[in-house]
Amino acid sequence: MKNIYTFGGFPATRNLTVADIRANKVAGRKMTQVTSVNRNEAAACEEMGVDHLSIVAEDIHEVRAGAPNTFVTSAVMMSEHPTPDDILRTAIAAAAAGSDAIYTPRGLRNVEMLAHEGLAVQGHLGLVPRKSTLVGGLRGIAKTADEAMVLMDDVRRLQDAGAYAVEMECVAAEALSEISKRTSLVTHSIGSGSGGDVIFMFMEDICGDVDNPPRHAKAFGRVGEIRKELEAERRRALQAYGEAVKGGAFPDPAISIAMSAGEHDKLCEALDKWTTLHQ
Repeated sequence: MKNIYTFGGFPATRNLTVADIRANKVAGRKMTQVTSVNRNEAAACEEMGVDHLSIVAEDIHEVRAGAPNTFVTSAVMMSEHPTPDDILRTAIAAAAAGSDAIYTPRGLRNVEMLAHEGLAVQGHLGLVPRKSTLVGGLRGIAKTADEAMVLMDDVRRLQDAGAYAVEMECVAAEALSEISKRTSLVTHSIGSGSGGDVIFMFMEDICGDVDNPPRHAKAFGRVGEIRKELEAERRRALQAYGEAVKGGAFPDPAISIAMSAGEHDKLCEALDKWTTLHQ
C-alpha cells in the first residue's frame, strides 16, 4: 500500500498510484479494472485484489465506503454534465471525495482543462457508444490499417492534451497491441484484446448477471442464474406462507407464546365475569 493525500487533502492509502500504473505499463504487468456501483461490489473487488475500480463520479462516497484503498477512476458522464464548468465542478468534487483519476469521453479542450488542474485524466477512443452514430453504429474500430492510423493520431492528440490513460473500446486486438507499444498513455482494453495495459470489464458481465452480454464479454460466474433461483424461491416461500395461514397451519403452537399453566382457565373465568358485568 502507498500513503497518499487525496485531492481533498485527507491522508489515505492506495493499492496503486498513477506512477505505479505507468511503471506497470513499462514493465508489462497487466492490470484489472471493474465497474462498481455500491459498497458491496466495491468491497468484493478490493477483497479479491482488483487493481482499478471504474465508477460514476456521483457514486464515490458509496464506493469508498466499501473500497477505501483501491484506485478509483470516476466518470464524469456526458449528458449529465454538459458544460466545461459542470465537468470541472464534478471532477473536482469527485477528486476531493477520494477519486484518483477522472474519466471523460469529451473533447480535447476538456481533457486539457482537467489536466491543467492537476487531475489524472482518462479519455475514451475507439468505439464510444454514445457517439456511435458518428462511425456508422456499433461496430469494431481499426479493422483496417488506415483506420488504425487515424486512431493512432487520435491517441497522440489525447496524449498531447495531457491525459494519462485512455479507454480503448472494441478496437481490433492487433491494432491496440501495436498502438499501446507506441504511446505513453495507459491503455484500458474493453473488447479490444489482450494488448492493453489494463483489461476492463463490467461487473455484471464478469459475474454472469446480464441476459444479453456484449460479444466481447465472458462470464466467470452465474450470479444471474442464482438471482433467478432466489426470486423463484422467494415466490415459493410466499405461496407456502399464504397457504399455511389460510389453512390454519400457521402460526402453530410450537412458535407461539403460551400462557403459564392454569392461567388460560383463569382468564376465561375472569372474562366471563367481565362480560356479564358490562352487558
